[in-house]
Amino acid sequence: MSFELVKPGTNIDFIGKRRICFGLSVGMILASLIATQTIGVKLGIDFAGGTEIQVQFDPGVIVSEGPIREIVNAVEGIDDPSVVRYGDAIQNEYLVKFKGAIKVGDASVGKDKVEMIQQALSSEIGPLTVRRVEFVGPRVGAELRDDGLQALFWASVVVLIYIAFRFSSRFAPGAILAVLHDLLITAGIFVMLGLEFDLRILAAMLAILGYSLNDTIIIYDRVRENLALHTKHNLAEVLNLSINQTLSRTVLTSGTTLMTLGALYLLGGEVIRPFAFAMMLGVIVGTYSSIYIASPTLLLLETWFQESDK
Repeated sequence: MSFELVKPGTNIDFIGKRRICFGLSVGMILASLIATQTIGVKLGIDFAGGTEIQVQFDPGVIVSEGPIREIVNAVEGIDDPSVVRYGDAIQNEYLVKFKGAIKVGDASVGKDKVEMIQQALSSEIGPLTVRRVEFVGPRVGAELRDDGLQALFWASVVVLIYIAFRFSSRFAPGAILAVLHDLLITAGIFVMLGLEFDLRILAAMLAILGYSLNDTIIIYDRVRENLALHTKHNLAEVLNLSINQTLSRTVLTSGTTLMTLGALYLLGGEVIRPFAFAMMLGVIVGTYSSIYIASPTLLLLETWFQESDK
């Protein structure tokens, strides 16, 4: 006997809860927009420009992120640095990030911040080696930010064209609304938590877009099949039937994806952790939106078109 996560014949009234869920989503999006204006978007050095230094302390030197951050913060010209452990703890390596240019004062004769940080850390904590220094200028950071936003915009346009071509123009707005809903809420939670936006988060946003779209298309495919099979049912009944029939697949896919991302978050280290966290938020919000945003939007549009045709 095969294992069934959701029993055949299950009939949960998802569409009947659409007004509550629309209200919840509108509230979350408004909170995200308000947080963007009041708290502000915290950009990483990939987008705002800045310097990243990878240092490795000699074997036997005992240190952690806190003392490194305090020492670097006391260096002239550096405010609010970010310090994370890099790789395994036994390697004793850390990434130090800070915004602004490498030199203090005039670019040609100013003091080198990297040397100042190296001297401060070696005298206060112990001997170390600077393994890598990367600098992103403000102009390059702005170009990366603009290119990333354009990538999200054009990806959404291609999605709109693809859905309209594969299904019909009335299916496309629901898919686009669900994708925008997922990106806005995920980004809003990042802003509320004061987390940085950098290239890793941009990559997560594009992955969320693809995941959310895939989930929505699975349900839309079943809706199209059921519309042809159940011609005497109204659209709300067909949508509920389609969501229930794909529920097992939705729960299994989202559940296994979340387990994988959870392992990445816990075991992947500080470098991969922000990406894994953004993806976990996106998978949860994307699963919710494919059920409670994309399908009810289709019902709303069909109802509106039918009333307009009368």
